[in-house]
Amino acid sequence: MIPGLGTALNTGTVLVGATLGLTLGRVIPESLHRTIRIAIGLFVAVIGMQMALKTHNPLVLLVSVLVGVVIGELLKLDTGVQAIGSWAEHRLSRGGEPGRVSLAFITTSLIFCVGPLTVLGSFLDGTRGDITLLAIKSTLDGVTSIVFTATLGWGVLLSAVSVLLVQGSLTLIAFLIHAGLTDLETAELTGAGGIAVLGISLGLLELKSIKVANFLPALVVAPLLAGILHAFGLL
Repeated sequence: MIPGLGTALNTGTVLVGATLGLTLGRVIPESLHRTIRIAIGLFVAVIGMQMALKTHNPLVLLVSVLVGVVIGELLKLDTGVQAIGSWAEHRLSRGGEPGRVSLAFITTSLIFCVGPLTVLGSFLDGTRGDITLLAIKSTLDGVTSIVFTATLGWGVLLSAVSVLLVQGSLTLIAFLIHAGLTDLETAELTGAGGIAVLGISLGLLELKSIKVANFLPALVVAPLLAGILHAFGLL
């Protein structure tokens, strides 16, 4: 597939969802939203397992994830991600309270653009033309935009621009990086990404809150470790 198609799809679902939210959002029950989220969570778990099984060596996957998590914890990546929301809302606050349009824009932009699924999905789109994760994210974002538009107003529509710019940029970067990765390195990177995706699914299913952002360094460690081991004939 053409790199960037996933971002185009995601941008479109946010626009459609926000438009529906302006007209129909208040009549959609919260129970339906919750049920859809759980169904998607189960599907995400399956995708995560499929990705994790792409690894050529489980030990490489294990070491990559462990080293990546340690780096993520030391850098406090998940804490930093959470802090972005607070900082953004504070910067756009008016008289101590965020403006309605600004609040809608910032809140949904952060929800749609800041997170492991955004990074993983954009990377797979850019490196392999695989939009599966972004298609899943698009569904989630579409439903979420309906709910937020019904409560926060038309400012949610503006977040579609954020999705286009952020995910488009990440996809482009991934496309450029992919030129330097071998099939083996890409497979190990995909496996490490699968572990992070499984963490996301647990959150969607409300089973366990995991600091998934701290797993992201594994996406760098996995191909690097695979390349080193292969160079020494160990993989």
